[in-house]
Amino acid sequence: MADLAFPLATKLIEKLGSITSEQIFLAWGVEADLKKLQRTMSIIKDVLLDAEQKQEHNQQIRSWLRQLKDAFLDAEDLLDEFECEALRREVVETFHGTTGKVRRFFSRSNPIAFRFRVGNEIKEIRERLDGLKSDKAMFDSLTSIDHHGGGGDHHERVNVTHSFVRASKVIGRESEKKQIVNLLMEQGDDDQSGNGNVSVIPIVGIGGLGKTTLAKLVYDDERVVGHFQKRMWVSVSVDFEITRLIKMVLSSALDTEMGDKLSLDQLQGRLRHALKDNKFLLVLDDVWNEDPIKWSELRDLLIEGAKSGSKILVTTRNTSVAEMMGTIPTSINLEFLSFKDCLSLFVECAFKEGRDKGYPNLFEMGKDIVRKCGGVPLAVKTLGSQLYSKTDEREWKLVRDSEIWKLEGEGAGHILPALKLSYTQLPPHLRQCLAYCSHLQKDWIKYSSYELIRYWIAHGILDQYHVHGNMELEDIGELYFKDLWARSFFQNVIDNHIFFKFDMHDLIHDLVQSIAQGECFTVKSANTKDISKNVRHLTVLEADQNVLTTLQKLNKVRTITAEETKIDESFMCTCFSRLKYLRVVVLPRCSLQVLPSSIGSLKHLRNLNLSYNEAITKLPNTICKLQSLQSLDLDGCGNLEELPRDVSKLISLTSLWLTTKQTSLTENGVGCLKSLQFLGIVKCSNLTSLPCEISYLASLRTLVLDKCEQLDLGKVNYQGTPLRLQKLWIINLPRMVALPEWLQGVANTLQFLAIDVCENLEALPEWLASFTSLKKLVIGSCQKLSSLPEGMRSLTSLRDLVIVDCPELERRCQRDIGEDCPKISHVPYVSFHWLD
Repeated sequence: MADLAFPLATKLIEKLGSITSEQIFLAWGVEADLKKLQRTMSIIKDVLLDAEQKQEHNQQIRSWLRQLKDAFLDAEDLLDEFECEALRREVVETFHGTTGKVRRFFSRSNPIAFRFRVGNEIKEIRERLDGLKSDKAMFDSLTSIDHHGGGGDHHERVNVTHSFVRASKVIGRESEKKQIVNLLMEQGDDDQSGNGNVSVIPIVGIGGLGKTTLAKLVYDDERVVGHFQKRMWVSVSVDFEITRLIKMVLSSALDTEMGDKLSLDQLQGRLRHALKDNKFLLVLDDVWNEDPIKWSELRDLLIEGAKSGSKILVTTRNTSVAEMMGTIPTSINLEFLSFKDCLSLFVECAFKEGRDKGYPNLFEMGKDIVRKCGGVPLAVKTLGSQLYSKTDEREWKLVRDSEIWKLEGEGAGHILPALKLSYTQLPPHLRQCLAYCSHLQKDWIKYSSYELIRYWIAHGILDQYHVHGNMELEDIGELYFKDLWARSFFQNVIDNHIFFKFDMHDLIHDLVQSIAQGECFTVKSANTKDISKNVRHLTVLEADQNVLTTLQKLNKVRTITAEETKIDESFMCTCFSRLKYLRVVVLPRCSLQVLPSSIGSLKHLRNLNLSYNEAITKLPNTICKLQSLQSLDLDGCGNLEELPRDVSKLISLTSLWLTTKQTSLTENGVGCLKSLQFLGIVKCSNLTSLPCEISYLASLRTLVLDKCEQLDLGKVNYQGTPLRLQKLWIINLPRMVALPEWLQGVANTLQFLAIDVCENLEALPEWLASFTSLKKLVIGSCQKLSSLPEGMRSLTSLRDLVIVDCPELERRCQRDIGEDCPKISHVPYVSFHWLD
């Protein structure tokens, strides 16, 4: 991430200015040192843009930028100390005054000790920066760039709703699609390998040619859908582990998640039962395994008892994999897309409909860019999306004439240089966000925009004020996510109404990994010697003694992720004691039993994910010392007895997912989290009521209530400041027979309301007509709900109404013929199925 030094320098200079303007910090005696550091950074910042542009072909500049970026990151760790201290003092003043007991609780807040320690660290960082600045040969080779005028808007916007829809069209694969569909419709006599009733059809081609896109196109073809009794899709990737794959096949076949407690024998039995006597289509996407024994083991399970005509469609980059798995005489080999088709795809992505004819010069430059992409659709798509709606010829020339095309790429088509170019053309704020996607695991099926945005927020890379006014960080994060989606860096995006699910093409993932090289590392026992001491983000796949020993040698790590990796208390104690600058700790499904009390020392921690650690019964009260904590995820911690007693001291907490065994949430707890903007209360089977103080959560914007069988929403004693909820999900609440009266308090602010699987809900209230801000209403699986209330026409902002699995209500709302049709005739979009 060396080329992200400029936005980091900008942020640090602003932060230094903010710190030195705060009178409270003058007493700590470090103002003069901070101002000197600010001046040094400002001088260096002036040449950073030029350095970032020249680094691709200059190893010396690249090395200088890496050293500079590392010093900047250390400086950021230091400056965050001031914010941590300010938050600690706020808690002291708010909850306790200045008693001796509190001074012991916050013993590290001693001003004299703080000044001595921080003063030395400021001096050390300034000396490092002065040394880098004094490299005269380096500075003479760089140009100071005026970034305050004429340089373009770093936070440009694109029309996201148009570009990503148009870019999703498939161009130039009609013959391949027809060939595959014909093979799928055959009855099994195409099998040449003795696999009985199941034929295996491989699609082969280099990365970026559109193998997965073609497979999806075939998978959803009407003829294919009607031909097979079961269709299953599994993203395989590098890990061809039999238990994992059986779970994925079963999850797709049964449309439900497989639990971790099933043995291999149990899984195999369920798989045989699920596939027996069914003509099925299974897509194994992105297969890398070349071990015939592993394939044979899985194949035998799949073909046992399968009905004649069943098919397996495989996508792979490797011809040897195709030869090993395939049962047809010749694989489907994807060739590079023709220039004509590539140009059509580019025009679809780069121009608004029909506008290419109005810009002949841009169109001609587009031809040159397409030729350089070498027939690889992913390269064409990303660069076309990057130029969407841009009419300045200079921007197109920068892409066409970039030096990056001269870099050596893997395979034909210059795919990696094209992707690198699409990255360098991003404005700095989007480059940062994309680079911070490097922590996403490559073989993950779907990522969550909610988790990604919380990750961006935790690392402080979202600009809240200078461009977006007073927008909430979550909204800015969603804005940036949609911008990257529009530019084709994210794909297969699904809106599940709470957040977006998405994935990244393997080559995009390779791109962000190359950008983050040196700062991000995936560690397991065999590669611990390769870890740099400056690594900032760690993904742990194994937690044995070798890894533990390595962690003891690191001290700059900001992210530790160990998803579904068995870890023990010793591992966590090492992390919490050594990695004092941790911002993000992600430990879902790690079989945790105890969270060490030493977690309270992580004063920089902003994001803590402990979801689905079902053995955890309690959390240490020291977790309430984490005054910087913004996001806490306890979803699926089904045996958690209660929250810590001082949870209200988490004054920075803006997001909370909660699962607990409690029957009621204690006073002075969740309801006192004044900064809380997102609250998800899920799988709380004993909970009977919401917190009494919920009406005081003035910052709350999103509330999710899911699978709480005993929850009675009517028990809230509504008083105090009116809630300003914008989004509300009510899911799986069997005790709800009517919407609660207190909900009227959000009539002027609620924009989205979803009511799903509430089988005893009998009617919607007449006062729903007062919800004049409501834009989308989703009603699902509420069979007793038979009509809409009068006054629906008063919902003048309502643009989208979704009604699913409510038979009588669906009948009454049918266009032109339903009794309730006049009530919703003003709504532009009415649907009777779930929308992606």
